[in-house]
Amino acid sequence: MSRETFETAAGHPSAVAITPMPRVSLQAFCESAELAALIHEAADDRRMEKAHVKVNMGGASAAVEAYRTSPTPNVIILENSADRAELMAQLDALAEYCDAGTKVIVVGRHNDISLYRELMGRGVSDYLVQPFGVLDFIGALSALYNHDVTAPLGRVIAVAGSKGGVGASCVAHNLAWSIARDLDLATVIVDVDLPFGTAGLDFNQDPPQGVAEAIFAPDRLDSNLVDRLLSKCSEKLSILAAPTTIERAYDMQETAFDQLIELLRASTPYIILDIPHVWTAWSRRLLTVADEALIVASPELASLRNTKSLLDNLRAARRNDPAPRIVLNGVGMPKRPEITTTDFAKAIEAEPAVALPFDARLFGAAANNGQMIAEVEDGAKIAAIFQDLARIATGRAVIKRARKNLFEPLLAVLKG
Repeated sequence: MSRETFETAAGHPSAVAITPMPRVSLQAFCESAELAALIHEAADDRRMEKAHVKVNMGGASAAVEAYRTSPTPNVIILENSADRAELMAQLDALAEYCDAGTKVIVVGRHNDISLYRELMGRGVSDYLVQPFGVLDFIGALSALYNHDVTAPLGRVIAVAGSKGGVGASCVAHNLAWSIARDLDLATVIVDVDLPFGTAGLDFNQDPPQGVAEAIFAPDRLDSNLVDRLLSKCSEKLSILAAPTTIERAYDMQETAFDQLIELLRASTPYIILDIPHVWTAWSRRLLTVADEALIVASPELASLRNTKSLLDNLRAARRNDPAPRIVLNGVGMPKRPEITTTDFAKAIEAEPAVALPFDARLFGAAANNGQMIAEVEDGAKIAAIFQDLARIATGRAVIKRARKNLFEPLLAVLKG
């Protein structure tokens, strides 16, 4: 490739809106172990899973030697500590061997605008000044391919239980309902518990089609089909219900839901994934690639153990994403010995985002009537907690509510 065919990126996206990399090959030529380690860490990030990354040592001179007899990849990363004249000579030499379309990023330590302009003038795609973080690096790579693409609209919130029966589906549905009603944001619930999902029951819906039609017909799946499959629960809330039939086995591929989620991201601000208590390649993937992961737990030993295991696994898989949030459900059940919220938090080394008190009457009425908690009793404390959870999960500040005065009824009588 000639010098003129190096392409220029048009700025870096913010860390919260980094678009995943396409299927490209990337080779880095590092001079320092620090940069090599950072690129290795970036390669493990979920946004880089499609990219093929190889890290070499030796800097620009090693790149020139490597490509004398080998084709160049889609992206070359060059770390440079040499002076400007030597760097320009190395880039000139590299340009003689580069294939058309190859993008080059130079990594240096001098924040020099004149150097930046000279590099851009020679067709270098970007110049990164050390030190920088993993997300800064991924964002720079993403900008090479996605700077003309509108960032996805939707954010995915995956909700899963630490064990069966902890109320994860109830939390997922009430969370979605609160985001739609209280925050006035369009929301879709995707019930991925195909044989036993309860989204249809909880919203008093019986849709003839739903999520199964979307994932089992990938060749027909597009935005129009998704729109037809959605069941509208309110102006801002829709569901993709599960078929809830055991006529077939649901042995899905790891990436079975990828295309569906990508289409929903393009059109819907919030997508809530109601994930069953299973541990498969696809369920782990959904929890890993989601923008936010919520683990619903109950204050007892088996749930604590499983919550700790899930947290450890997902923290490792989501190193550059927010840690999963914990929702402690069914706190204060009468006559049941339970682990205190303080002890639970200490054991898992994470504070629960919210703790939902046990209320058999309220939750039972909501489940039997096909309603959400706030529809049964809008002023209930639990309804307010779901409002708080909706604000936490969407990155908004929690409303500070004034404490009720216990003597208010008495004062009203005295004043009367």
